[in-house]
Amino acid sequence: MQARRLRATVVVAAVGALLVGAAGCSKSERGSNSGKTGGTFVFAGAGDPKNFDPIFNDDGESFRPARQMYDTLIQHKAGTAELAPALAEKWESDPTGKVWTFNLRKGVKFHDGTDFNAAAVCFNFDRWFNMKGAAAQSQMIYYGDVFGGFAKNEGDTTGEPIYDKCEAKDDGTAVVTLKKYKGAFPGAFALTSFSMSSPKALQQYNADQVKQQGDSFEYNEYANAHPTGTGAFTFGGWDKANNTITLNRNPDYWGEKAKVDKLVIKIIKDETARKQELRAGTVDGIDFPAPADAKAMQGEGFNVLPRPAFNILYLGINQKNNPALKDLRVRQALAYAINREQLVQTKAPKGAEVAKEFMPKTVLGYADDVQEYKYDPAKAKSLLAEAGATNLTLNFYYPPDVTRPYMPNPQEIFTVISNDLQAVGIKVNGVPRPWNGGYKDDVQKLGKHDVHILGWTGDYNDPGNFAGTFFGRGKAEFGDESMTEMFDVLAKADAEPDQAKKKAAWQQANKDIMAKFLPAIPVWHSPPSIVVGKNIKGLVASPLTDERFNTVSKS
Repeated sequence: MQARRLRATVVVAAVGALLVGAAGCSKSERGSNSGKTGGTFVFAGAGDPKNFDPIFNDDGESFRPARQMYDTLIQHKAGTAELAPALAEKWESDPTGKVWTFNLRKGVKFHDGTDFNAAAVCFNFDRWFNMKGAAAQSQMIYYGDVFGGFAKNEGDTTGEPIYDKCEAKDDGTAVVTLKKYKGAFPGAFALTSFSMSSPKALQQYNADQVKQQGDSFEYNEYANAHPTGTGAFTFGGWDKANNTITLNRNPDYWGEKAKVDKLVIKIIKDETARKQELRAGTVDGIDFPAPADAKAMQGEGFNVLPRPAFNILYLGINQKNNPALKDLRVRQALAYAINREQLVQTKAPKGAEVAKEFMPKTVLGYADDVQEYKYDPAKAKSLLAEAGATNLTLNFYYPPDVTRPYMPNPQEIFTVISNDLQAVGIKVNGVPRPWNGGYKDDVQKLGKHDVHILGWTGDYNDPGNFAGTFFGRGKAEFGDESMTEMFDVLAKADAEPDQAKKKAAWQQANKDIMAKFLPAIPVWHSPPSIVVGKNIKGLVASPLTDERFNTVSKS
């Protein structure tokens, strides 16, 4: 695999425990058509995708179709968080961790028939770095988090970028140079946002044009109608009237060719309706069932695959809108007011646990001895009184129309937390907003809220992908760009190449986040399930929710 890796990846779960049927995953079958059964696999999506250009996305419902149409340089071994070859057969870094050399797979074609090669890799990296306009840059959440910023184009409001250049040494060798070491690599190269797109299609369909219309964003031809990757499925259309996305089998795929002729993602926002359609056989799979439903469906013979908990649900706090929230005592009062133990017992899937900090225990740098905020309404009232915030009113934003791996029923979670806050004298104004085109923009781009519920499923096994993603730089979601001390603490931990020192630095960072800064309140780590019909074989559930459907067949 890699000639050198700066850090060890962690296997989150064994493939065998997460596999339905005997998927054709062996190397001997790569690129073959073994076991192809044809037909159409229909999966029920829980929400609309924003668009189909991976670089402009950061949510699971957008990534689900993208992962079928695109490939990254590095991917994750099915069912784990362990890195594995994808478009790059192997990779290595120099001793500084700043120069990454990728030896690329030969003979790979984009869906438009053009060659995937080192020039295409560099075109993609340079495109991201040189993206112009505040609207487009604001939608590149992962790029901003990982690479720190853009070329100094007009409208750039980000920090100092770490990307330097990409060189095509020959067709099969791409060299990416960074300005400094960052602990996110090589894991970040596997992010779906950093999928490889056809340079020809990007140029032909105006891929860099993004316009902001009031509180919403308008995307381009490429993102809406012409996504062009190298993946196992090609784009067949998005029928918004019927809420269906159709993908077609790519007969020229470089890897294991899809066993079904078509993949249809049918968007059904209501959880009860998704469950009913699975039982009726009109869809073949659903995601994130409520805990009671998962147990019932398993008893009915459906294949219920629980993923290991590699996520976090949190109550986010926006310190910009409401001056009272700038006071640490007020934020601590919110933490003491929430009965998270009861919330886990009554609303979370089996196996969930209360979160002490903003990363799972399996991630390097987890600290056992952080300050904890156990349920204590008397303490909450006392802190509010000390801070002079006894008449506190909060606008609490939540998305009622979607389920996420870390958030199976936002309406119920909002209700429980809201009741806890009101019990200590806080007035709560609930603000329900639709997931895409509303909630995410209001919270993450415009910062309209006081508090909100949101979460995260890890993309790769590194502390920077959890705490660093949330709190590594100023964001509208948390509303206070003045927390430079917190940013510096996390940046220092992320820049440490020595693994023992890195572990200690992140442990201290986690302690500081919980005791000194508390920009949000961790709620739980939850093991979400994915469910498929009795006649579906070959699906490998991923702790990263990174399922690929080319291995799925119907009997």
